[in-house]
Amino acid sequence: MGLAHWFKTLLAPQGSNLLLSARDDGDGRHHAVGYRLDGRQVFATRVSQRCHAIVQHPTRPLALCVARRPGTECYLLDLRDGRLLQILTAPPNRHFQGHAVVHAAGEWLYTTENDTREPGRGVIGVYRIDGQQLARHSELSSHGIGPHELAWLPDGETLVVANGGIRTEAESRVEMNLDAMAPSLVLMRRDGTLLSQETLAQPMNSVRHLAVAGDGTVLACQQYMGEAEHCAPLLAIKRPGQPLQPFPVSERQLRLMAHYTASVAVHDGLRLVALTAPRANRFFAWDLDTGAERLEVSMPDCGGVAMVADGFVVTSGQGRARLFDCRGPAPVVRVLKLPAGYWDNHLQRAL
Repeated sequence: MGLAHWFKTLLAPQGSNLLLSARDDGDGRHHAVGYRLDGRQVFATRVSQRCHAIVQHPTRPLALCVARRPGTECYLLDLRDGRLLQILTAPPNRHFQGHAVVHAAGEWLYTTENDTREPGRGVIGVYRIDGQQLARHSELSSHGIGPHELAWLPDGETLVVANGGIRTEAESRVEMNLDAMAPSLVLMRRDGTLLSQETLAQPMNSVRHLAVAGDGTVLACQQYMGEAEHCAPLLAIKRPGQPLQPFPVSERQLRLMAHYTASVAVHDGLRLVALTAPRANRFFAWDLDTGAERLEVSMPDCGGVAMVADGFVVTSGQGRARLFDCRGPAPVVRVLKLPAGYWDNHLQRAL
């Protein structure tokens, strides 16, 4: 049996999924966690800095838990038992922005970073993966300010980068340029070559999180940094060969989102896009092709969302995690046995 086949068997036993996330405990201590969909804990590894997203290696039982902005550490874990293999420290004058991706060949890791000597200048850190260790190799420009999430297009060679457009200093989350924000969605080759850079009509929409469908459709959700009484689009779509444009969300739903979205996910099989809005305690899903509303429910502090076979799993910072079975005409909701509360805003299903 090859390593890749064995790894997939390990992570996806019959009738189960491995869900990866960052989570705090009741005493405020930080953990990188792995749980089965049925509630069984695989690991809960304590880490020193609060983390945001977890990225999985494509062929080895490894995952990297990435520090939340402006953290300076990432944690390389063995997915079989959560054993901490390495603490990756940001180089001087850099901090992590909460997200990373691994190239499909498994040799290269890319992280979003901030240059603190020139606050907000977007950096993509490039790291070589050698066995169970990471080493910084070089860095690229993100072609924008304040990069947050990055993802692969289906070709596996083109990076999508969500440049939030907000300048922040070292050891701070204070916004420095709300009167001159410059958010953008960038497509770039993994050697750093810029392919496109698109902006939104509303310059105070900070582009934050991404989901990419199997056909190359990109969804980008945002956080609006303007006045509370305004109504701003918070979900954008870029279909292959088309410009970035607002996804057709009703004004009523936009006002319900309280100017803040946390995570977006795409379900290729069901052709759905899902979105969490934790400040408004709302979870939404729409038809990816038509924009028709499929789901809108109240869920306390919902943040992380991940696609599973039946639909979506959603975690909460203050309540119970839930499974939304979206296969039928009316979604069915099931409360999961996962621990309640303290989950961060991202959830990754290990493949």
